[in-house]
Amino acid sequence: MRNKSLVLLAILVLLLAACGGAAESETVTERVEVPVEVTRIVTETQTETVTETVTETVVETVEVVALPMVDPLAVSGDVVAAGSSTVFPLAERMAERFQDEGFDGNITIDSIGSGAGFERFCVAGESDISDASRPIKESEIESCKAIGRDPIEFRVGTDALAVTVSKENDFLTDVTFEQLVAIFSTAENWSDVDPSWPNEPILRYIPGTDSGTFDYFVEEVFDKEEEPILAASNLELSEDDNVLVQGILGSPYAIGFFGYAYYAENADTLNVLSIEGIEPNQESVDAATYPLARPLFMYSTASIMQEKPQVAAFLNFVLTYVNEEIVDVGYFPANEDVLNTAKLGWLNGNN
Repeated sequence: MRNKSLVLLAILVLLLAACGGAAESETVTERVEVPVEVTRIVTETQTETVTETVTETVVETVEVVALPMVDPLAVSGDVVAAGSSTVFPLAERMAERFQDEGFDGNITIDSIGSGAGFERFCVAGESDISDASRPIKESEIESCKAIGRDPIEFRVGTDALAVTVSKENDFLTDVTFEQLVAIFSTAENWSDVDPSWPNEPILRYIPGTDSGTFDYFVEEVFDKEEEPILAASNLELSEDDNVLVQGILGSPYAIGFFGYAYYAENADTLNVLSIEGIEPNQESVDAATYPLARPLFMYSTASIMQEKPQVAAFLNFVLTYVNEEIVDVGYFPANEDVLNTAKLGWLNGNN
């Protein structure tokens, strides 16, 4: 029998030369020696088992992509971002930190939904960065290329989509996917879903159709068919998640969904539901067991970053420090492999 304790690996990300210099892809390999307690069976008889605990050293090899160091004091110019309301709080936090550390340019971040953000980025060509709570679609990539833009994807974290009710709701803590379908489509009253629930109308508050959150929910819960949810009664849609929060707070019979950060910000007045018995949290997101976890992205292009070094510097800063801020914002960190991929995209775009 062998039991091993949880091994925590600390990874040191080495920062290189200033952002204005030539960017080269560099991988830092670290060998980390970790003491591990191991319980071994030394003697086993019919009457007793004698064990001892010894300490072994495990050597792990971890590869970390390093980006050039950014000095916000040395960067000037404006940065324009638009898109997902879910990514907005994270993008806003990173922009505030960038400016707090010395960047004196303007950073504009518009919360207009992922779809509208890609339209502004790929059709109008008006933004430098497109924030998104879903991957870019092939049709949007084609629109980007039609105006000379080749999008580069930077994954910056993970969101657990939160299905929430007011704390005044005393009958709902967990739902199945089958119940979610009924709640957000054909059921008129709560008792239509479960006879033990109140015979009261279901009041629904959901993101607008330009939202990546709407797209994701429809894809996962309704198998990409949006007609059932849009045909539901007592339905209010908004691109502003704060409007949805206020609507849910207004009645014990209201329900809605949005990015986890908006639940975390209002956890004193809202309850988040478990889905299929699984609560959204760091553990379930890391284990990929929470059914409504999804990636968060920022998009830009090599040409934009090369023409506007301030955009490249800001994205570098985001990828370098996002995991220091993301939990406090209310989302979940991307793992090192995911960040490495994003950093390689940045390096390739700035060569």
